[in-house]
Amino acid sequence: MGVFSPDIGIDLGSTSVVLYVTGRGIVLREPSLAVVRNDASREVLAIGAEAREMLGRMPGDLIAVHPILQGVIADFELTVLMLKYFLRLAIGVNRLGKPRAVVSIPGEITEMERRAVEEAFRMAGFRSVYLVESIVAAAHGSGLSVYDPQGSLVVDIGGGTTETAVLSMGSVVAGRSERHAGIAWDAAISAYIKKTFNLLIGDRTAEEVKIDLGSAVRAKEVQRAMVRGRDLVTGLPQTIEISSEQVFEALQESARDVLKLLAWTLERTPPELGADVVRTGIFLTGGGAMLPGMDQMLATELGIPAQVARNPMDCVALGCGYLATNIELLSRIGRNHPLTE
Repeated sequence: MGVFSPDIGIDLGSTSVVLYVTGRGIVLREPSLAVVRNDASREVLAIGAEAREMLGRMPGDLIAVHPILQGVIADFELTVLMLKYFLRLAIGVNRLGKPRAVVSIPGEITEMERRAVEEAFRMAGFRSVYLVESIVAAAHGSGLSVYDPQGSLVVDIGGGTTETAVLSMGSVVAGRSERHAGIAWDAAISAYIKKTFNLLIGDRTAEEVKIDLGSAVRAKEVQRAMVRGRDLVTGLPQTIEISSEQVFEALQESARDVLKLLAWTLERTPPELGADVVRTGIFLTGGGAMLPGMDQMLATELGIPAQVARNPMDCVALGCGYLATNIELLSRIGRNHPLTE
């Protein structure tokens, strides 16, 4: 396994955790999820992919818990256990040294939330941890010229947060983070189906509907799918048919929220950098960037070209990995001190 531990870049997301190990690339992508016994013992029965397989199929004495919610730690003890588990999967347990980590965090995070992340990684077995804003990591992972004196507009739509920023010379010039993203989109679909069909569906089903039928623009050809859930009137299992047009309606408000966030950022961007953005366009990263038509909708509404980055779901992890490989660059992008060394 080697003598020295590698540096690791980590996208610490609300729906998934992605690990980049220096010299190896992305080695792990697991759901940010745990299944625990719903009693005083809080026994952990499954973490990651194993926990996801249990969703919607558990007895009443078990519950699924997201240790990370809206980009910040919601359950400290479970976060530590989850990080230990993922670290063991990624690099094993037979190393003599502890690894360093570059970890993504939301742009708008409190000092207490920052310290919670740092402490969780220390207790999970990391030697030191550097925190970097997710949007900055996404820009690095997209291959943008982050340190040039020109404006680049990036939007990162994750599971728990949506972030926008205009970056220039390694820093965020104007930007905003909102704790409303992919998980909220799934909830919007669930709420629509509940209101329209009196049908209760699970989180996993809502996500599958979003992936199969979701779009930020009206589809030229209407597609349909069968959805199973529990009828709220009879209490019995029920199957309904839903169309891509209906899912489009369910996601309209969520898609417009991204548009409003970008408009807010552009309004606060200096004119010279704004001119750069008009020329270079908008770069979309994160899982939400893969919603069909999102780039088209933003380009049409804002009058600025928009494109989805290569490997949008991996941009933050790739950026953290790049910074982990080039730790000296962290001093050029603001506050990124290590907890311990």
